[in-house]
Amino acid sequence: MIRIGVVSKMTQSEAPKAETPTNISGTVAQAAAKIKANIEKVLVGKGDVIDLTIAAVLSGGHILVEDVPGIGKTTLARCMADSLQCSFKRIQCTPDLMPSDITGVHFYNQKSGEFEFRPGPILAQVVLADEINRATPRTQSAMLEAMAEGQLTVEDLTIQLPAPFLLIATQNPIELEGTFPLPEAQLDRFLIRLRMGYPDEAQEGEMLARFNGANPLADLQPVADGSDILELQRLVQQVHVDPVLSNYIVQIVQATRRHPDVELGASPRATMGLYRCSQAVAAIQGRDFVGPDDVKLLAPFTLPHRIIVKSQARLRERTAEDVLSDVLSQVGVPV
Repeated sequence: MIRIGVVSKMTQSEAPKAETPTNISGTVAQAAAKIKANIEKVLVGKGDVIDLTIAAVLSGGHILVEDVPGIGKTTLARCMADSLQCSFKRIQCTPDLMPSDITGVHFYNQKSGEFEFRPGPILAQVVLADEINRATPRTQSAMLEAMAEGQLTVEDLTIQLPAPFLLIATQNPIELEGTFPLPEAQLDRFLIRLRMGYPDEAQEGEMLARFNGANPLADLQPVADGSDILELQRLVQQVHVDPVLSNYIVQIVQATRRHPDVELGASPRATMGLYRCSQAVAAIQGRDFVGPDDVKLLAPFTLPHRIIVKSQARLRERTAEDVLSDVLSQVGVPV
């Protein structure tokens, strides 16, 4: 396991000095490298996707993986859960799935003569909502409070979710029959949206060789646990963001709201998400400060799914990604 910040009882003279920014970034980078190397024992050629997933975890955010079937979306979620030795639950979303199937339900225990609460799968540290757009809007909304506030309310009972809490949702953008598009309120709660992409010829050949026999996922061992992730999240928050960079992030988000092709721009939650995720990426790369390239790298993953393009612009085949490209080219990059 990665042991971080565990200090035994000692006298004041023996106590360690406060961790410097360089040590902070080095600790995060080493931990992230171990997690990435562990996941890459199973996934082939997805280094960038793994980096973004780790950045989201260290930022305390949730992930929406949108791609065609068979790319490895579910495998990515399982690898992350197994690498972190966190409790893992899977929700297979279908049109007949009820909100109580996710949150849990009160039932009458005839033996004790009392009502008891049976927790649902959302009460885990890593939750996979597979094909989330196949669930009805009512069922999708059952995840909103958990994603935004880290708690769950069932009737008059409020339950704190285990920390860290990560929801990884997948959806297939090709097959739309029998699906329900995610509402804007739910999309806004995902820190990043990413796509896996097809492997190239060499990577697909390596995949065949790697899975020729036992499934490597079955032998995947954890390299960190929940307490490690909580400490890494605390260290990431100490990565320095110059006020000029903070203003650059704000200007980008503000520009999405003023763009002529946009009906609804990115939210303040998007501003905070881009800020936190930039800190995580900088720390993963071994730096104790955020640079403009970190912001530009993450903007296409943290903002487009929060932007609603006007119908007239969509008729001209303009997308949220096109709008963001305009914004990044127009907003001056700080030097």
